[in-house]
Amino acid sequence: MVRKKEAVFLRHHNSGAPRKLGVLGTMRSRMRLRHMSFFTEKTYVYWVRCFFKFHPGIAAKDLEEVHIIQYLNYLASDRKVAAATQNQALNALVFLFKEVLQRTIKEFKGITWAKKSKRLPVVLSIEELKAVLCHLTGIQWLIACLLYGTGMRLTEALRLRVKDIDFQRNMILVRDAKGQKDRVVQLPHVLQEPLAQQLKQAKQYHEIDLQDGFGCVSLPYALQRKYPQADKQWIWQYVFPSVRRSLDPLSGQIKRHHLYHSIMEDSVRLAVKKSGIQKRVTCHTFRHSYATHLLDNGTDIRTVQVLLGHNDVKTTMLYTHVTADKGVGTKSPLDAIANAIRNG
Repeated sequence: MVRKKEAVFLRHHNSGAPRKLGVLGTMRSRMRLRHMSFFTEKTYVYWVRCFFKFHPGIAAKDLEEVHIIQYLNYLASDRKVAAATQNQALNALVFLFKEVLQRTIKEFKGITWAKKSKRLPVVLSIEELKAVLCHLTGIQWLIACLLYGTGMRLTEALRLRVKDIDFQRNMILVRDAKGQKDRVVQLPHVLQEPLAQQLKQAKQYHEIDLQDGFGCVSLPYALQRKYPQADKQWIWQYVFPSVRRSLDPLSGQIKRHHLYHSIMEDSVRLAVKKSGIQKRVTCHTFRHSYATHLLDNGTDIRTVQVLLGHNDVKTTMLYTHVTADKGVGTKSPLDAIANAIRNG
């Protein structure tokens, strides 16, 4: 059922009246031409809006490199943001100047760069993983098991389509992952039956959608034009569909999207709380635990690099700092004098 605000959006979107795009509208249009993800689009638009608010009263055509430097310094000095956050804002502003304002950016000078911190990943032990999974049920349990059993990111798991799962070869094809790369991960045998059941549930949703006159799903790039009927085919549907249909912000059509990130994130947060684990655990912690446990079991680091989809093995080597054979599993000298300590 289409809500009132969605109906208003559709009337405006499909009215056919020519609209003059502003700076943000042009920015969205340029990003979609380059097939940038919707998450990147929202993030870039957010930073550009914050940038405009920081320089009120200055027209976009009058903005210069010095305004970018002032804003980045504000983020580092006043907001105390992380280095990655500052770089994210910089990327958004560079895109604004080059692709939207059609301005050449010179070398930045005088920027206060946020300090890059070298943080080790949070890793769960086998017992802690069991405790968390025991407090998850249904589709949340299945997704968490996939994250730990394959090393996928949450977004990669939620975007899985029916055609990406190969039960015969025990493989899952991760499409258009970080850096727009594809990779193959193993399908754990223990998840074959639960995944098969999940596909049955997803197919029921799809059949209901088709009966109600819907059933379309968003397709990547130009596949919609190349294969006009593909968006209704079963193989293109999401493995983990949302329980409700929603408005696609890109096309303005009512479709069934995949499960929202927040549902999984909230479920994991609650499961960790119930298990009594005193660590900051997120959905990404399952990926960290997957990589670390593979290294603990003697898997070659190059193999782990391929499974995780890292460009550089240096990124994968971060997990060697938290493996059991790199000092963490070494016996402490305090244990050698344990009896003397107990006896006083």
